Amino acid sequence: MNRETQVPPRTPVPARRPATVEAVESESPKPVKTFPQMIQTADVSWPVLAGWGVLLTAFVWTYWPTLQHLAHAWNVEPDYSHGYFVIPLAIAFLWLRRDRMPQPKGPGWAGLTLIGLSFAVHILGSYYYLDALHGWSIALWCAGAAWLFGGGRFCLWALPSAAFLVFMTPLPARFEGMLSRPLQRVSTEISCWGLQSLGLPALAEGNVIMIDDIQLEVAQACSGLRIFVSIVALAFAYCVLVRRPWWMKGLLVASVIPIAVLANSVRVALIGITYPYATTAAAHQLLHDVAGWLVIPLAAAMMGALIWYLGRLFVQVQPMTGRELLKS
Repeated sequence: MNRETQVPPRTPVPARRPATVEAVESESPKPVKTFPQMIQTADVSWPVLAGWGVLLTAFVWTYWPTLQHLAHAWNVEPDYSHGYFVIPLAIAFLWLRRDRMPQPKGPGWAGLTLIGLSFAVHILGSYYYLDALHGWSIALWCAGAAWLFGGGRFCLWALPSAAFLVFMTPLPARFEGMLSRPLQRVSTEISCWGLQSLGLPALAEGNVIMIDDIQLEVAQACSGLRIFVSIVALAFAYCVLVRRPWWMKGLLVASVIPIAVLANSVRVALIGITYPYATTAAAHQLLHDVAGWLVIPLAAAMMGALIWYLGRLFVQVQPMTGRELLKS
């Protein structure tokens, strides 16, 4: 007698319900808010606007003499003529990094601590007659204002632009002298060696290069301090905007001084080569100014070449397992 195989009854599968519009919208990724939408969602009530008005009024009242002093330094001192570009570049950094901007969640009352600290540093600079502290405290104020407006994460996002404002302030006279003297001496030696390599009878005595009967003095204004500050600002901008490994950024920062010295030495050598062909004082001044403006792009090109080399020095490869290696 054959036994019939008993098949257990199949459990009915519930019919799949069609996805509703609400479910599809919940599963779809949320759209990224644009910069104006993020600003509009922030708290802009009348008390907040009044508080910001008081804060901005205190800033203008406190820092207006400092801003006038900085503008005068940018006009008079050639080493700091780049100061006019610092604020627009800091704003450009915010715009280029807008995709990383967190949602403002203010007010962050801890930002008042940084704002109070900026005023304290400003008062300390007035007490000890250190004008550099006046300018540097502006960066602290901007960081505190960002914290107060959007919270801690918003402050971290805006911190590179606030720190970049430090480059618009001239260095203290003592530090500037300590930095410019070694740059003068090294630039004189390297440029003299370059002139000798080109077959010119150049001889260096102190900070003076003698070519036949021509004496070319490498003055403090030609020490390369302007190039040094500009290259530091360029390296800072690269480290902020470009996502690269930390070791590459460290090597880039370490190369600032060699690049500045080498570019300035090329400038001095170029002036020494073309100086005998300039017969008037106006021609000499024009030659000096043109060489000064061309050396900044030269230094930027050197830094770009270093970045290109570092990018190809270590090639990123995809790791393979043993099984994949045997199959290949």
